[in-house]
Amino acid sequence: MKPKMTNPENILVLCGGNSTERDVSLTSGALVAKALVEEGFKVLLWDLSCDADHLPADLHTLFTNVAGEVPHIGTDAPDAALREQLPNVGKNVPVLCQAADVVFLALHGGMGENGQVQAMLDTLGVVYTGSGHLGSAIAMDKDIAKRILQAANLPTPVWRYGSAAELTSQFNELKKTFANPPVLKQTCGGSSVGVWLPATWEEAQSILSAAAPTDEMMAEARIIGRELTVGVLDGKALPAIEIRPKTGFYDYKNKYQAGLTEEICPAPLDAETAHCAAELAESAFRAMRLSCYARFDMMLDAQGQLWILEANTLPGMTPTSLLPQAAAATGLSYGKLCRKIIELAIKK
Repeated sequence: MKPKMTNPENILVLCGGNSTERDVSLTSGALVAKALVEEGFKVLLWDLSCDADHLPADLHTLFTNVAGEVPHIGTDAPDAALREQLPNVGKNVPVLCQAADVVFLALHGGMGENGQVQAMLDTLGVVYTGSGHLGSAIAMDKDIAKRILQAANLPTPVWRYGSAAELTSQFNELKKTFANPPVLKQTCGGSSVGVWLPATWEEAQSILSAAAPTDEMMAEARIIGRELTVGVLDGKALPAIEIRPKTGFYDYKNKYQAGLTEEICPAPLDAETAHCAAELAESAFRAMRLSCYARFDMMLDAQGQLWILEANTLPGMTPTSLLPQAAAATGLSYGKLCRKIIELAIKK
């Protein structure tokens, strides 16, 4: 067993990979690396899918603490066809992970968030940020996550799970289950990729018919109301944020294109509702076996009922992302948040 670490020096920031959220991850990784250098760490930024060839005998020479000189190892975000050709894990990337004191996971979606990378790092005995492989796997699978929430008596909208073909064959039953066309989701998507809000039952049927028959899908009751998100850091809830897209819903475009969404932090909630949102987020965090930090998306309906939609175990980490915004509202700067996440990784 490794001795307990007290003063980590070399931080490997892993980003990129071949998920549909690769471009967001590259941005998160670059900004996290810059902030950690400013916090005094030696940092190496690496793309999960990028090979590490011709490594020096002393791998620690790859880490730098010179401001503005953290290398961006990897390629720019390729189109979908090229992204799918990228390897899951580049050659010698596990070797780089073992050379670091802590691996900061700036990955989003895919194997970076579904527990696979976490399991690899656990096997290697590497300290890393965020939740472990079990909690990551639970949260990434929306059906399993909702089953956990339901078992813990936490409010989550009614849903039905199955392949696209199964939901299509059960379409008449769906119309009996849901008063209105449900939200349709890919079970393991992120950043609202693979989420549809059909306006009519005909549109819902068309979406299911267009999907690959074996695609795992979920139909979920649509909650009309205010959209909230609540971050959790070290088991304690951060102030809730209200999300108000100027058009449509909080999809990928509205999330990442500047000026399309108003984000209010702290959310304008009465004290009782704010307290309830915090309690729900903390309870869900425990129920899903999460650690370090996470973010929970919720809806507040017209009757004042809060509903938990899903968990994000590696939420966006740019300074203007939702979790850093909530941390900033408590006085925790972006750089100090990145440092805190490393401290929590060591504590875990």
